[in-house]
Amino acid sequence: MAIAPEDKDWTWVTTRRCAFCGFDPGGLVHSEVAGRISASTAGWREVIARPGATVRPNDHTWSPVEYACHVRDVHAVMRERLESMLARQPAHFANWDQDEASADYADQDPSTVADDMEANAAAFADAYRSVADDQWTREGLRGDGAVFTATSLAAYALHDLTHHRVDVGLPATPLV
Repeated sequence: MAIAPEDKDWTWVTTRRCAFCGFDPGGLVHSEVAGRISASTAGWREVIARPGATVRPNDHTWSPVEYACHVRDVHAVMRERLESMLARQPAHFANWDQDEASADYADQDPSTVADDMEANAAAFADAYRSVADDQWTREGLRGDGAVFTATSLAAYALHDLTHHRVDVGLPATPLV
């Protein structure tokens, strides 16, 4: 069964609290971003190792493994975007069609997904550790015209990582 394509504009999460997952961008502290990215993988391996983790609960919701694949990819795509912002100004982000990317998520091995998620999270966290104080305002432009800074990209990514934890029954804030 196919999931309806995502058509929501989630950029509002860079400025407002999400009622679903509780993520609040107003509480973003630059020195905590890398640690929060690293911690975001806590619990995922156990969730996607459960029996039935590859089964969609209904026709409009991904399975836990599909959510994990998406989170794995969020770490990689957002790292690439941050590195692009740090390398050139203004950066222009390549389009990422999340729906196209998800086409093979259901067929992936949970253990490999968990390994790759942890590796991608570590690389993404390392990229944020390299952001100098004067680089948090560097800009990147998405194809639809949305403008991000290194700070708002962190908020956008951290919201996604938080929101999908809640989607699969994990606490929004990892217990590490």
